[in-house]
Amino acid sequence: APAQTERRGVFLNTRHENKANFQIDEEKLNCGENPSGQENPDRQSSQEQSEEELEQIRQMGSLTMESKEKKSSIHCLTIVGQVEGHMLLPPQNKTTKYEHVMPQLAAIEETDDIDGLLILLNTVGGDVEAGLAIAELIAGMKKPTVSLVLGGGHSIGVPLAVSARRSFIAPTASMTIHPVRLSGTVIGVPQTMTYFEKIQERIIDFVVANSHVKAKEFRRLMLKTGELTTDVGSVVYGKDAVDIGLIDSLGSLSDALDCLHAMIDAEKKGKETCHAAHRCADGTDLSR
Repeated sequence: APAQTERRGVFLNTRHENKANFQIDEEKLNCGENPSGQENPDRQSSQEQSEEELEQIRQMGSLTMESKEKKSSIHCLTIVGQVEGHMLLPPQNKTTKYEHVMPQLAAIEETDDIDGLLILLNTVGGDVEAGLAIAELIAGMKKPTVSLVLGGGHSIGVPLAVSARRSFIAPTASMTIHPVRLSGTVIGVPQTMTYFEKIQERIIDFVVANSHVKAKEFRRLMLKTGELTTDVGSVVYGKDAVDIGLIDSLGSLSDALDCLHAMIDAEKKGKETCHAAHRCADGTDLSR
């Protein structure tokens, strides 16, 4: 009898332990955890995605945002500090590297997962050719693009701001328009001044082609004297930039996003209309 009681006691204890383990496993499942002690794959993938997005912001200053409500995906690109060109800037300078931005723009244009591009600008300017290269890429994109000037869009930041299909500027933001400068050795010959003039004409032609400002007005602002203490040129603030036609609208982040979503919707409807027209041209009955 004692042996039987002992065996029965072991059986009862085992049953209680199994019941307790089952309750613990059930609680883990309710909490979204795997009973084997491993993390839920969905949660793990979500955390990995968040970490990748944070790393992308740290390294490239960009992020892809998805809106389930509006059913669209927008890539946010920031151009801040100085636009770095062929020469490396000191490590303490905050820079935007054109060799990072250009492949991103090509990838955004090519991928089907991104519907539009939002460019946030707060730059003091930088390398002319690097800035123009980025601006030309943005202007040549078929996908909807919107730029927003925050703080400042100075110097080569002006072509970058107007390169988008639609441009916005915050009421407190400013834009400095001035002639081209050259650092380093300058040869004092007439050809140097001719070279400067050609670079300035490239900038003026691009800005005029991608905004509503007149070439004469933009050249006047560029060569204005008496406003900047140590330079030739002028500073244009938010409302003034809109009044002269340099920037399309005065607004903030919500205005820029609303405009971009509207452009994306129009683009999608346009594609659907073109597809429907193509089907109709083929003789397909669209009423079915």
